[in-house]
Amino acid sequence: MITVAAVGDLILDEPDPASFLAPSTPLLRAADLTVGHVEVPHSTTTAQVSTDVPAPPADPAALNALRDAGVDVVTLAGNHIFDAGEIGVTDTVAHAHKAGLVPAGAGADLAAARAAAIVERGGLRIGVLSYNCVGPRESWATSRKAGCAYVHVLTHYELDHASPGGPPRIYTFADPESLAAMADDVARLRADVDVVLVGLHKGVGHTPAAVAMYESPVARAAIDAGADAVFGHHAHIMRGIEVWRGKPIFHGLGNFVTVTRALTPTEGGDSAERAAWAEKRKALYGFAPDPDMPYYPFHPESRDTVVATCRFDRDGLVDAGIVPCRIDDAGRPVPQGPDSPVVDYVRDITTRARLNGRLVRRGDDWVVAGAGTIEETT
Repeated sequence: MITVAAVGDLILDEPDPASFLAPSTPLLRAADLTVGHVEVPHSTTTAQVSTDVPAPPADPAALNALRDAGVDVVTLAGNHIFDAGEIGVTDTVAHAHKAGLVPAGAGADLAAARAAAIVERGGLRIGVLSYNCVGPRESWATSRKAGCAYVHVLTHYELDHASPGGPPRIYTFADPESLAAMADDVARLRADVDVVLVGLHKGVGHTPAAVAMYESPVARAAIDAGADAVFGHHAHIMRGIEVWRGKPIFHGLGNFVTVTRALTPTEGGDSAERAAWAEKRKALYGFAPDPDMPYYPFHPESRDTVVATCRFDRDGLVDAGIVPCRIDDAGRPVPQGPDSPVVDYVRDITTRARLNGRLVRRGDDWVVAGAGTIEETT
């Protein structure tokens, strides 16, 4: 029996990154395999090529803190991985390897980006794939360009009432060819390993509970092709849980350690893009960051987070669950006990998103009903 732990977004862009991971280190180390999503490039380059508000590269040495905290595999397919250009992508991959981490989802070309991270634990081979479902297109790898693996998601707007300029109905769906490519990757990996895990960088940022139209179909397609679990990230706030064919879909694991000042305007001389983003954030998402936490520019509800867990044996998934955590005033995710109100938060956002995931208590653990082979208990 092995335990896999997964956490959401990781941005280690403050001094002493190990201190932010310290409260959760015993939990992450206790798992046989821990997977986390590295959100920004780790490089010493000064290049900035993003068409949006760029995420500056973080110190490559910060990746050592992830390794020391118990992280084994890092997913890299995300909307910021190309913010420092091709050198930022290849540097991040190289520095991850140097730190003893196994990366997936980005590389020197599309074939490298689509390649799985494969590790062995307890006699089981585990493969991890990583895909970006959100922009910008510049982040995507090609046969001759570094970048990330991706699923191309299309957006269609339809004005279904007689009010030009009014709010449209929004339809989102994956391009069939792109979705088939992801499914092919999963199916090929399924034939080569005992456990298949898929990370999807997806969702509507900074918005409580919302799950966009494309998200369940893409995650379900991964499971239909052979994935044992799907872990979402990107929105910087948690999403609910779904069970599909007995496999868990964690639609968004939210923030874990996400400490950065990249989105926090400074007095005088600030970039026009960052200042404009700060105003846009208020209009779009209805919040301003806590001024006492300038290194944590995220939604107040994002401080509720979890570590997702899945246990496997030679017959497959045994069970899946969560360990509730709360990000403290220092920006550190701190594991909570089984009576944590974070459990109620996860239940609430799952219900509001009309997802079928249901958490049940088993001793001091919270498991996802219907995921795996363990019979449900209350």
